[in-house]
Amino acid sequence: MEDLVTVIWRTFFLYVLIIIVLRLMGKRELGQLSVIDLVISVMIAEVAAFALDDPKSDLVLSVTPILLLLIIQVAASFISLKSKKFRDLVDGDPTVIIRGGTIDQSAMKKQRYNLDDLLQQLREQQVGSVTEVEYAILEPSGNLAVFKKDGSQPILPLITDGFIQNSHLSLIGKDRKWLMEELQKSGFNNADSIFFCTYENGRLHIQQKDGA
Repeated sequence: MEDLVTVIWRTFFLYVLIIIVLRLMGKRELGQLSVIDLVISVMIAEVAAFALDDPKSDLVLSVTPILLLLIIQVAASFISLKSKKFRDLVDGDPTVIIRGGTIDQSAMKKQRYNLDDLLQQLREQQVGSVTEVEYAILEPSGNLAVFKKDGSQPILPLITDGFIQNSHLSLIGKDRKWLMEELQKSGFNNADSIFFCTYENGRLHIQQKDGA
């Protein structure tokens, strides 16, 4: 009976604690969890399960790893916010799977993304034929963003956090020389002070970093 009472109150305590921890980790949709978010969520679940499996174990020893994982996640989120290289290392970049109605087989192999998955995700977005698609971009979350030929074009950042995205430049048929010339026309001598830059409707849309 004593063990039952212990399990019940531990369940309520860990339930509240994990809700608080997940709220502190930040809002995410399940399909948008980063690798770090997913690993930490799984580890928290395992630690909580261990605390419930053994009612005689020290609860403090079970709670400590959960709080430590929270600290790790917050620190990783801070580094990710400040470092584009760290984000790319952890989350990866979006990958263009379809371009101009043609499937990029090498990109699919690189991402270990098979044809059945591609066709399923196209059907889920009411796309009847690959030839209808101008761009299909596989996001780091695993979601497929589809842009039809008769619809709006995808937002492809040319600069993020001061880093020039060469792969996106090539997608729109431009190069770094063209980008630097356009930046100079807008009063920027380099990309370092630019937080976000896209090319839409034939012109650059530029947002400076705070304090730049």
